[in-house]
Amino acid sequence: MKKYPKIGIRPTIDGRQGGVRESLEEKTMNLAKAVAELISSNLKNGDGSPVECVISDSTIGRVAESAACAEKFEREGVGSTITVTSCWCYGAETMDMNPYYPKAVWGFNGTERPGAVYLAAVLAGHAQKGLPAFGIYGRDVQDLDDNSIPADVAEKLLRFARAAQAVATMRGKSYLSMGSVSMGIAGSIVNPDFFQEYLGMRNESIDLTEIIRRMEEGIYDHEEYAKAMAWTEKYCKVNEGEDFKNRPEKRKKREQKDADWEFVVKMMIIMRDLMTGNPKLKEMGFKEEALGHNAIAAGFQGQRQWTDFYPNGDYSEALLNTSFDWNGIREAYVVATENDACNGVAMLFGHLLTNRAQIFSDVRTYWSPEAVKRVTGKELTGLAANGIIHLINSGATTLDGTGQQTNAQGEPAMKPHWEISETEMEKCLEATTWYPANRDYFRGGGFSSNFLSKGGMSVTMSRLNLVKGLGPVLQIAEGWTVEIDPEVHKLLDERTDRTWPTTWFVPRLCDKPAFEDVYSVMNNWGANHGAISYGHIGQDLITLASMLRIPVCMHNVDEKKIFRPAAWNAFGMDKEGADYRACTTYGPIYK
Repeated sequence: MKKYPKIGIRPTIDGRQGGVRESLEEKTMNLAKAVAELISSNLKNGDGSPVECVISDSTIGRVAESAACAEKFEREGVGSTITVTSCWCYGAETMDMNPYYPKAVWGFNGTERPGAVYLAAVLAGHAQKGLPAFGIYGRDVQDLDDNSIPADVAEKLLRFARAAQAVATMRGKSYLSMGSVSMGIAGSIVNPDFFQEYLGMRNESIDLTEIIRRMEEGIYDHEEYAKAMAWTEKYCKVNEGEDFKNRPEKRKKREQKDADWEFVVKMMIIMRDLMTGNPKLKEMGFKEEALGHNAIAAGFQGQRQWTDFYPNGDYSEALLNTSFDWNGIREAYVVATENDACNGVAMLFGHLLTNRAQIFSDVRTYWSPEAVKRVTGKELTGLAANGIIHLINSGATTLDGTGQQTNAQGEPAMKPHWEISETEMEKCLEATTWYPANRDYFRGGGFSSNFLSKGGMSVTMSRLNLVKGLGPVLQIAEGWTVEIDPEVHKLLDERTDRTWPTTWFVPRLCDKPAFEDVYSVMNNWGANHGAISYGHIGQDLITLASMLRIPVCMHNVDEKKIFRPAAWNAFGMDKEGADYRACTTYGPIYK
């Protein structure tokens, strides 16, 4: 089992002995236990284990108890804190002073003791000291003996905890660049200062020749390779598509295609080993290679230096990004196509917040209702009536994106891996065709996945962009996958590359300028790629971004759902402008 950061729960109390403190001990500790139970019962880490909480050994009334709590949290591997209280406390003595911990304070709304007064006072202290904290205050008054957590409080506690756990999980990990920049895509350049200062991550890189070295010198688990090939032949090679995209003189012979299948399977095993290591390699005598690069996310350059000569990375990337392979159903990896590090970060955000696989796509084409009518003679209907965005990439996206998994209501879904059944895994594989790669694009050959995402899935598209002089910004668009008339799909799809997977996306429109219509979303998108996560998670992304001091430049989230640190309120009444000013003022956490 992996080691994950824990969330520290800090029960703070009025330190006055002789009647005041004694009357509050049980109440305060019960609130802490209730918060810990709420989080552990509702939130999971990437491997499916419950998020663990650590409660201070005692209530915290004076600075010595704060220090003892801080020492315990360091020993226990805490990565964020939630302070709870029902009463007045000495703020300067009891507040969490760790600059790296995302922190929240829940002030119990009760009339018997002034928990709200402490909440306001300690948030002011956090603001004055430059240590932003999230304030949580229930809407309705509770009785003193009521240790339940109201729904509005629970929602904020869980939103904070999800985002805080993501922040803590990233800290100390690596982003692995396999190769360099693909095809001069400047917006994909890996910026080590961003990773270090905003995410607390290091950057690792390997030359793509390392993959070939390991292939030629046999530095991979040969038993696993045999198992992987058998699985690939059963589930993937059997669905190899007709080589219709290539001219006869460019089509590979059967034995060449068979060799390509062997190549891309070895390639995937090696890419995974490069990310996370493999103890089997140590047994084989390869101690260095066994270590890996401690990577929580990675990117693969591919085009052109690799794909002009070798089979492309589509199969390897697609399976890594998927919640299953020959070893069974498991947590998806995060691997950015074309080493687009900024989109890789957006994928990582979505993955850590949802524990689900992420779709990587080109934000390819906006189809207006008028253009569709002109080209196909048919009209878009339903959710698609106002136009659609064609999300498509070269076949490296997750097979979870087929939508062949189902939720409790029987609707198409992308689920955490521990909820996926063997039957659903097989359906995802059955829905995927592996076409020989288009050798005008990929001279070295390989195989690209092709599928059509089922409609009706709630999804959120996001993208991180780096802007000179400003720094990182995050874009968010909540919406849905949609199904369109099969004939319309066929005609539109054939105008691109029908060997690649397609997701038809419709954003939720609102009165914000970038979301007045579907065209505006496409027109305001800041880069060529997008990371698509299952579910409407825009509010969680906004909370996460505020912890990392990354302003959000575009979103269609209901203003009432936005939850940022309390200090953001001091930067003006326009929420998005205040977000920019606060992020600029505080700057990155790890600088």
